Formats: sequence, structure tokens, C-alpha cells
Amino acid sequence: MTEQVMAAIDGSQFSEGVCDYAAWASLALDAPLTFLHVVDNHPQTAEADLSGNIGLGSREHLLEELASLDERRAKVAQEQGRLMLKAAKERAVADGVASPATRQRNGTLVETLEELERETRLLVVGKRGETAHQASEHLGSNLERVVRTLHRPILMVSETFHRPERAMIAFDGSKTTRKGVEMLAKSPLFAGIAVHVVIVGAETGDNRSQLDWALATLREAGHDAEGAIRAGEVEATLRGYQAEHGIDLLVMGAYGHSRIRHLLVGSTTTAMLRQTEQPVLLLR
Repeated sequence: MTEQVMAAIDGSQFSEGVCDYAAWASLALDAPLTFLHVVDNHPQTAEADLSGNIGLGSREHLLEELASLDERRAKVAQEQGRLMLKAAKERAVADGVASPATRQRNGTLVETLEELERETRLLVVGKRGETAHQASEHLGSNLERVVRTLHRPILMVSETFHRPERAMIAFDGSKTTRKGVEMLAKSPLFAGIAVHVVIVGAETGDNRSQLDWALATLREAGHDAEGAIRAGEVEATLRGYQAEHGIDLLVMGAYGHSRIRHLLVGSTTTAMLRQTEQPVLLLR
């Protein structure tokens, strides 16, 4: 089974960014590109509550009307999805992707992505979905469940595409982040991109040794690499370094075994991803 770049799109303002970053990744990785749109046909909570308040004389008729309304809404959502997928495919072709594929599924986003995990080499999603403030199953609002469920790299992107020139990896010497450094070193996705390695912690012999290993690994693979050890609160320190050096792609391990783990477990994950203006690549 060929692993591919999977791009999840909806009607949010992030969809164009998803298309362009997915096309860039597909070309860089020389991997097939598939656009995915998931239609969640679960009935609205408000309508279910309404049906429970219908009087005896009109209950059956009104329930039929609600069922008919759900059916019409589902058809409209499916047609809207088909149009979005068609537009996404055309945009990717214009970006240079030869034959992008499209898929439309009914269900929930997380369950669908889990079903397609074996086919996925990289998942590209927007930081927020079109109804992130209303529903729990759209992009952004269910971000942590997506990260916890999938064991594939996830690229969270911004609204507007900018070809990355400087990437930063938050490094703590854990197995996950060491694998991340090795992945960066050999991945064609990072060809020509300067890589910054940042350890948030004290200037100790162990941290210096870990940083030296990371820089050597990257430089041996031909990367322009530099690094730093910075003391401070993890999120603020990383964001400060990012702004100071013009970093336009942040790379982090989804689950480490240090203070970075606490950054990436729970509500802080969503908060940081929503606050940063640059794309974030999460590694498992």
C-alpha cells in the first residue's frame, strides 16, 4: 500500500493553506497526494431537543419533517464537499502535482483518519476548522484527539502558504525527538531548509552533549544547522527563539519525557498551535 500525503479540508479559511502546503509536501516527498473531506451527518443537538418537546398531535409529523431536513442537509453537505474537493484538486494541479486524488467520507474526522492511517505518510490539516467554535468533530476543535490517535507526522498549517526556509526543532534528547532529528536529516521535505535545534533547560554537560549530537547528525546530512540551549518556560522560550530567528516551520515531538511533554499534552497543545502564525510539524 502506497503511503501518501493526506490533506483534510473543510470550508474554513485554512483550506487554501492546506492545499498549498500539501502540494509542496507531496512534491518534496515525491509522494501521492489525496484530499479528504469528511461529512459528519450526526443530527444537531438542538433539533434532537426540539423533537422531545413536540405535542402528541403533531409529534409524528414534525419528526418526519426533521428527518427530511437532516436528509436534505446531508445532501447539501456532500455536494459542497465535492465542490471543495474539485477546487482543491485543481489548485494542486496548478501547483505542479500531477494526479491528486480526492476522497469524501461520512462519519467523524478522527475515526476516518484512524481508518486511513496505514495509507498516510503525512497528514496536513488547518489549525482550525469552519465550525471549530460550534462542533467537536471539526479541524482544530478536536486537535488533541487527532494528535493522540494518529501515529503519523501531522503538519498543522497556517492560512497562507510560505515555502519554509528556516525550521526549528524543539529537542529534549528523548527517543521521539532524537528520531525527529534523524528524520529531518534524511527527509527530502527539509532539503535546502536551515535547521535550528533548541533545548529548553540548563546549560549542563548532558544537554550540551545532546545538542552536539543533533547538530552533527544534521550537518553530516548536508544541512545548515545551528543550535542553542535556553533556560526558561518552554512555550515562551520557544516562541521567543522562533521570533528572534525568523523561524517559519516549528517541529516538535508530540510526546516526549521532559517539560516539552507537558507542553504537548492537554489544552496547551491547542493553545500554542492556535497562537503561532507558522506551521507546526508534530512527530510521533
